Amino acid sequence: MKLQISFDLTDLDAAIETAKQVVDQCDIIEIGTILLYKHGIEAVKRFRETFEKKTLLVDTKLIDCADPIIEILSDAGADWITVLAGATKNAIHSMCKEASKHKLKVQLDLSDASSKAQSAMEAKNLGADSLVFHQPYDEEAALIFLDKWQMVKGNASLPIYISAHINKDSFAHIIALKPSGIIIGRAITEVENPANEATHYYNVISKD
Repeated sequence: MKLQISFDLTDLDAAIETAKQVVDQCDIIEIGTILLYKHGIEAVKRFRETFEKKTLLVDTKLIDCADPIIEILSDAGADWITVLAGATKNAIHSMCKEASKHKLKVQLDLSDASSKAQSAMEAKNLGADSLVFHQPYDEEAALIFLDKWQMVKGNASLPIYISAHINKDSFAHIIALKPSGIIIGRAITEVENPANEATHYYNVISKD
């Protein structure tokens, strides 16, 4: 099981300083969509310059016509990008093919999939390398989270990462589902001591 830490801050300098505190307690650093929208490709370049050997995922949420974007991200030093599962099959396949050409891996985001189970089943053949499954924030929706998770897991042949609303209260529940990875953001990046929080999660994950 891997730990992916998401940086969705608007202050690029602050995000990098926080990342320096937790870089040894995670497997993947994620440049969140907010950070990417605020600072553009400069955010990718700065993170790559600062963390030369760390796996860097950029939460691009691509959906179509992405060839030039993929090339720009590759040149800037990204290792992974995200593609939305709500895109057409042809678009997903095309983006995955282009990413592979530039030696980028694709994490398929199931958040907007019309059928998460179907998207999970088709993802590998379309060229994706992993899936991200979002735990809902809404309490009512959370009641059927487990059923949706079981359907996704039962149909997937790729590693699955669980994201959203993960903190110390929900962590044990998520760990019990045995995903391939866990994505944590604010519960690490916006606390008083990010290093301590990251170490706590990373140590538990490393034992699993």
